[in-house]
Amino acid sequence: MSETAVAELPRDFDGLRALILSQRESLPKRIAQIAAYALDNPDEIAFGTAASIAVSAGVQPSTLIRFAQHLGFDGFTSLQAVFRERLRGRNSSYEERLAMLRGGDDGAAGNHRILDGLLTASRKSLDMMSRTLDEATLDRAIAVLARAETIHILARRRSYPVASYLAYALGKLKVRNQLIESAAGLDPEMIAFATPKDAVIVVSFSPYAPATIADARGLAERGVPLIAITDSAFSPLAGLAKLWFEVAEADFGGFRTLASTMALAMALAVGIGEARRSGHGTPG
Repeated sequence: MSETAVAELPRDFDGLRALILSQRESLPKRIAQIAAYALDNPDEIAFGTAASIAVSAGVQPSTLIRFAQHLGFDGFTSLQAVFRERLRGRNSSYEERLAMLRGGDDGAAGNHRILDGLLTASRKSLDMMSRTLDEATLDRAIAVLARAETIHILARRRSYPVASYLAYALGKLKVRNQLIESAAGLDPEMIAFATPKDAVIVVSFSPYAPATIADARGLAERGVPLIAITDSAFSPLAGLAKLWFEVAEADFGGFRTLASTMALAMALAVGIGEARRSGHGTPG
């Protein structure tokens, strides 16, 4: 390892994240895969073994070592220590609670335990957003959206409930919007109405809906500002959007919540309405 690498070795999670993001365009495919997983699932990296993490990330254990060495660490254990340091000082470990709920040895997978597991995952998601959301990005996104003539809303599959809520809330706030959906397959025609004077809220999480990414790319190429809600700096939306939010939702038994995403959507809608009411957002 070079002296330069040692000098630049990140010692905290923020520094590590910045280092990974600065190299994301040049990372080899498999290393980029584990890098994306690590940023999406930092708690799993902190708590897991090399074998369990490799299985979850869909790579070989040796890839974890190569990933750590690529960043300047002498091995995966040294890299993992940065992820563990991030957790110090927390009052409680939601991961431990989830593990207890999953691992009950009485064999009773009761409805109440399922509800508790999802509520715990939701609290973890909300806590993470409270600690990591960049307030300046939120303010800038609301300013862009409040100035838009029409706000177009684009989401499919698991993300669709977020789009539906945004259309409802913005309508109630008398903010002109267009939910891009059509049983008749008229999505391309609806998207064609968007102009650079408008803005788009686009929502997509891994595995990203191909149609959503294609539509977002087309809108960005036409100069329509995109505000994206997604789950990783490696998301294809991150490179297309004017501004983007990284939302990491926790899961219970493989079922991811939408708690943080819906809270963010509500904040955007109410913020846009308030900006319009106070005169800080004038369409056009």
